[in-house]
Amino acid sequence: MGIEVVTLLIVLALLALMAFGIPLGVTTLLVSVVTALIYYGTNGLFLVASNVYHVLEKYELVAVPFFVFMANVLERSGIAHALFDSMSILGGRARGSVAVQTCVVAVILAAMSGIMGGEIVMLGLIALPQMLRLGYDRNLSIGIICAAGALATLIPPSVVMIVYGLAAQVSITKLFAAGAIPGVLLASIFIVYIIIRCKLNPSLAPINDIPETALPLYKRLKYLKGAILPFLLIGMVLGMIYTGITTVTEAAAMGAVGAMIVSAILKQFSYRMIRDAMRQTALTVGSIIWLVLGAVSLVGIYNLIGGVSFLTDFLKGLDMHPLAIIAIMMAIVMVLGTFLEWIAIIFITVPIFAPVVVGLGFDPVWFGVLFAMNIQIYYLSPPFGPACFFLKSVAPKGIELQHIFVAVLPFIALQVIGMVLVLFFPQLALWLPNLMFN
Repeated sequence: MGIEVVTLLIVLALLALMAFGIPLGVTTLLVSVVTALIYYGTNGLFLVASNVYHVLEKYELVAVPFFVFMANVLERSGIAHALFDSMSILGGRARGSVAVQTCVVAVILAAMSGIMGGEIVMLGLIALPQMLRLGYDRNLSIGIICAAGALATLIPPSVVMIVYGLAAQVSITKLFAAGAIPGVLLASIFIVYIIIRCKLNPSLAPINDIPETALPLYKRLKYLKGAILPFLLIGMVLGMIYTGITTVTEAAAMGAVGAMIVSAILKQFSYRMIRDAMRQTALTVGSIIWLVLGAVSLVGIYNLIGGVSFLTDFLKGLDMHPLAIIAIMMAIVMVLGTFLEWIAIIFITVPIFAPVVVGLGFDPVWFGVLFAMNIQIYYLSPPFGPACFFLKSVAPKGIELQHIFVAVLPFIALQVIGMVLVLFFPQLALWLPNLMFN
């Protein structure tokens, strides 16, 4: 049986098992075990176990639970409330300022957490009721929360970047540096879009009616205290990474400790809070580990039977411009995003794509930024966009899932524009890591 037929059968088996509601991690692990048994007999089980062991022993993977724990502690410490209140007052009474401040707060939260789900939930609980109360357009409010909240996939310390770095075997520190400018670029595109739309249609965003916003700027600066702790925490974590004082994993551990100190300063530290944060961290990381187990074992066996070489040679053999091949890879990721989790997409595709990217003469760090931006688009895209479902879980009554799907469409287009800019201008991603590490 040719490898082309085997590839088709594996894809069909994955789709069939997921159609029956079997979790993705179990599905990929089951298909890899069956494939190993067919090709290698009982010895194939040792091959599956070996593939999985070599990934789980990676020291960098320990950073994931630390960053997830940090995000969970911050979510329960009230820092998002303090940060949003500070930004709302500091932003003044300009039309659309609350939506702009929501985007700025999202960038700061992304730099503190590295994960997308909790950030959108926090913004949905804090910012969305505020904007709706002030009379902001519903679609604009929903769209900016989903789009800005998804920036955590790109802005360091992004968990997506950590997992990509492990799969592509590239420096996670360089990936963090590479994601910073594109992340700020996307946030800037969102802000410009908000300002232009509110200028063209003032009814979308009334003037901010918070009394303190009418004060002179020097008097409003006293409200900056709500933003001091977040900036200190961000500076500590990213500063330790970029200066080379610590590894990413060590900085993540310091961030987890720093988050507990912040919660104590805000008088939110308690046994119950830490217990709940640890419980949610265990649930999140547990699901990630299962996805890693399944995806890595499947790719490992597929590689042994010649599948990865087949797909790599196929992509390299395409008689097309190198950027067109990159675009095809991005399209494949978008399609996979309609039925696979992001972590499975990374471990299934990156081991195949990364050698091709290098063979075409491109930097895998730049490709990692494109990949993360693509994952961000997947987070928003109907009908399975996770960001939309996260927001729906906390949205006020009357906001249905179809309303959220419609609201995010303009922001998906803006994200595509941002990804195209990075595709054709690689220095947007590579300038900072080249400056810092060369």
